[in-house]
Amino acid sequence: MESKSKRKAKIPVLELKNASSKDIPEILQLANKVYAPMPSYKKEQIRGQIANFSEGCFVITMKNKIVAYSASLLVDESTALNKHNWKQITADGFASTHNPDGEYLYGYETCVDPEVRGKRLGQRIYNARQSLVKFYKLKGIIFGGRVPNYYKKEKKVKDLNEYVTKVMNKEFKDPTLGFHLRNGFQVIGLLENYLPSDKQSLGNAVHLKWENPEYVAIKKKHETLLRPNSVRVVCVQYQQRKVSSFEEFAQIVEYYVDVAGDYKTDFLLFPELFTMQLLSIDNEEVAPNVAIEHMTKYTARIKELFQKLAIKYNVNIIAGSHPTRVEEKVRNICYICLRDGGIHEQEKIHPTPDEKFWWKIEGGDELKVIDTDCGPIGVLICYDSEFPELTRYLVNQGIQFLFVPFLTDNRQGYCRVRYCCQARAVENQIYVAMAGNVGNLPRVKNLDIQYAQSAIFSPCDFPFAKDGIAAEATPNVEMVTIADLRIDTLLEARAHGAVRNLKDRRHDLYSVRWHK
Repeated sequence: MESKSKRKAKIPVLELKNASSKDIPEILQLANKVYAPMPSYKKEQIRGQIANFSEGCFVITMKNKIVAYSASLLVDESTALNKHNWKQITADGFASTHNPDGEYLYGYETCVDPEVRGKRLGQRIYNARQSLVKFYKLKGIIFGGRVPNYYKKEKKVKDLNEYVTKVMNKEFKDPTLGFHLRNGFQVIGLLENYLPSDKQSLGNAVHLKWENPEYVAIKKKHETLLRPNSVRVVCVQYQQRKVSSFEEFAQIVEYYVDVAGDYKTDFLLFPELFTMQLLSIDNEEVAPNVAIEHMTKYTARIKELFQKLAIKYNVNIIAGSHPTRVEEKVRNICYICLRDGGIHEQEKIHPTPDEKFWWKIEGGDELKVIDTDCGPIGVLICYDSEFPELTRYLVNQGIQFLFVPFLTDNRQGYCRVRYCCQARAVENQIYVAMAGNVGNLPRVKNLDIQYAQSAIFSPCDFPFAKDGIAAEATPNVEMVTIADLRIDTLLEARAHGAVRNLKDRRHDLYSVRWHK
């Protein structure tokens, strides 16, 4: 006979908690398992759901394995009650339509591992959603509910309305709609063509609402749980000049990091390929391919230097970019060294024609959102900022800060990057920081002259600077540019600005998807 302690040890331990970015691989596995053969999510969509409203995303674990996932966002009453489809209301699954001032919680995803059904996991998720609604003092919960048995009964009823009526009268059984009705949800309408990939529901959904019995109709501004509300950003307009050793280069770099630390900076941005200064140590004019090969040998020391400085001076460093050998290829990579010791990489996606021809640099194929203690950020290296799809892809996943290290040798090239950075700030309602090189390296091909005016941009609306420039440097002068950027002002502009670029997107007409 087994002891009582052994019997207890066999009971599965369930835990419901908010989802985090580290859960993404397991959530994807679960979704693929639940929805096969229907199309499931991509990792960037799950990241967007969590980044845009982590409080509304839940996972349930059993023996430390994720067995259920739920996602929701806040929407205003008009949007919630009007006709819509899944793609429109969720921004194609990225949840960038989340409105911190919304009156309703909109539940758009619940999936449970079929191997553990029967343990009321769905009930736990709905209880958690209701608790969240009461905590935020929202009006209630709204969503489009599936009707998975509709395809079986389609020929026995006139339309979906009749099918729903028969389920409500208990003439038909539908496990999903029945569950919602038993949990106090009211049918407020039908949503045709809600999710075409849902073949069991024939693409349709039932418009359902649960009213919060504790709601008090008072004017209230919702507070989103954020990291620091004011984020300090510093851009280094870096002077290219001859150095005699790596140690001398490191001393110059540390000077700027030290200054940033004194100013209690959150993010410090260096320019693209500013490490090419190291070629001046030997001061020999060599072929471009030889120069790049020589630079790749410094990669480990560069990463070690910036990781050490980020920790020592308590600053998150976007370390410009550096030529790096990846297997048999050379890529232009930005190293993001966080003050907790973490190192992240972002490859340049689009090398310029000169980079391809002279340096044989190839483009990367992955665009990353980087989690920091100030929220998720994105990095686009110079030319990448001129492709608007990349920024929109990052913003869909929740970034509010974009960093652009750049290198340009003339005013025309600089203006291309600057104007595109300003456009990205306006069209995505984000902050964009750009940092470039000045000075010259006479014996280094393609880096012999520089032109830069580093700057930090905001959206163009009343709460921000009238020209959308939070700060900018003097052209071609070595210096730093500093700005304090408020997150609440950004969110206010997104929700109530004179124009609302993110909110007003037509998700029914267009979207940005990553094909790789």
